[in-house]
Amino acid sequence: MKLPTTPLAATAFAALAFGSAPLAADNHAQSGVDPVALVTADADRTARVAKQLWDYAELGYLETRSTDLLQGELSAEGFKIKSGISEIPTAFVAEWGEGGPVIAILAEMDALPGINQSAAAIRDQIAEKHAGHACGHNLFGAGSLTAAIAVKKWLEETGTPGRIRLYGTPAEEGGSGKVYMTREGMFDDVDIAIHWHPDDENSAAARTSLANRSAKFRFIGISAHAAGAPERGRSALDGAEAMNMMANMLHEHMPQDARMHYVITSGGNAPNVVPDFAEVFYYVRHPDPDGVEEIWTRLEQAARGAAMGTGTEVDWEVIHGNNPLLVNETLAKMMDAKLRSVGGIEYSDEELEWAEQLQASLGDAAEPLSEAGEIQPYEMKLGYGSTDVGDVSWATPTVGLRTATWVPGTSAHSWQAVAASGHSIGFKGAQKAAKAMSLMAVELFTNPELRNAARTEFEAARGEDYEYRSLLGDRDPPLDYRK
Repeated sequence: MKLPTTPLAATAFAALAFGSAPLAADNHAQSGVDPVALVTADADRTARVAKQLWDYAELGYLETRSTDLLQGELSAEGFKIKSGISEIPTAFVAEWGEGGPVIAILAEMDALPGINQSAAAIRDQIAEKHAGHACGHNLFGAGSLTAAIAVKKWLEETGTPGRIRLYGTPAEEGGSGKVYMTREGMFDDVDIAIHWHPDDENSAAARTSLANRSAKFRFIGISAHAAGAPERGRSALDGAEAMNMMANMLHEHMPQDARMHYVITSGGNAPNVVPDFAEVFYYVRHPDPDGVEEIWTRLEQAARGAAMGTGTEVDWEVIHGNNPLLVNETLAKMMDAKLRSVGGIEYSDEELEWAEQLQASLGDAAEPLSEAGEIQPYEMKLGYGSTDVGDVSWATPTVGLRTATWVPGTSAHSWQAVAASGHSIGFKGAQKAAKAMSLMAVELFTNPELRNAARTEFEAARGEDYEYRSLLGDRDPPLDYRK
């Protein structure tokens, strides 16, 4: 069976069918062991690990030092670790505990290429650094690490049966690391998965995402002297540009919620040499996987037509593909309650001054700094980004949140996001996420009614005949896609 025609339709049905989540039982307080206090006590580790990951800024599938750092911290806390899972050298699973339910926390670690910035509030690039944590995955990894260790300590001190797992998940940015892990069944025995993401606001809204697929389209031509023998050449760059022209025309005829974007990654080296190779890297997004497929078919036709019209050849390699997030409102409403219990971000006077200086660079996009201290209203909405957490959410009930790690008004994938991700403002946001996730995990370990309700909603939303389908097919992980 195919996925439901729209993720929002599935989650809306679930909301009508199951209503509000069971009320929190506040079991952590009853046990006498407070997971929030455990996270607070570990603030120095959160900041240290986040800063180290920020300094490393390693790209997808190349996160060797980053994964070693996370695994080393977990090993020192007594977690059993399996590394190199799903044929990905930097992927790992760390587990502590016995019996009971299995609660997973996801941890990302990869940076973005082509952007870097110091932790200053003004534009300040770092010489010779060719990547940066513009999506805050250094905070993601550090915050999730802190949460997992706090939950481990809570399980140990209370004697509660259960297993806490941290999944080290590489290459979220265009590499779909979690998809390969999902495809191999790494989440099949997980009761609930928890994730979070850095942002410029605090929210546990039931937000779904766009399905997407990417590929590198490679044109092969014939080189020649561009002035002395132009008739002998067949420009691979002409092929790429012709494809781009047709793709840009296609934008007019795409559904409103769809997205398509590209970069030319290779277009030749000298104007007087007809390039015999060119490469263009495309992303296609749509709320529904079938919508991605429909647009993708037309994009492939554009590539073939461009090659025919320019006398070149073309082939392509699918790099990644993600299914949309399957929202679970039973869990999302509980996560919203946990986030509200820990509250928003409070800036120190020094942080406020830094934030005001950075805010000046945001122009009309700037939002009141007070929003960092607020929790956004709970709602169900469509997010226009894409994430490989989506595939996890079709394997097991999944819930997430976002915290204000960046100055309000900051866009992801910007130098301002890099700066805040290496600043104490970002570290505070990671701590808030760790507190909410630890509370959520404790609730799940001690509230079987919540777990059962979440599973019931999950099964209903997927449908009886559901079969998992990956949007990247049966390809192996593209371990060299960032090289």
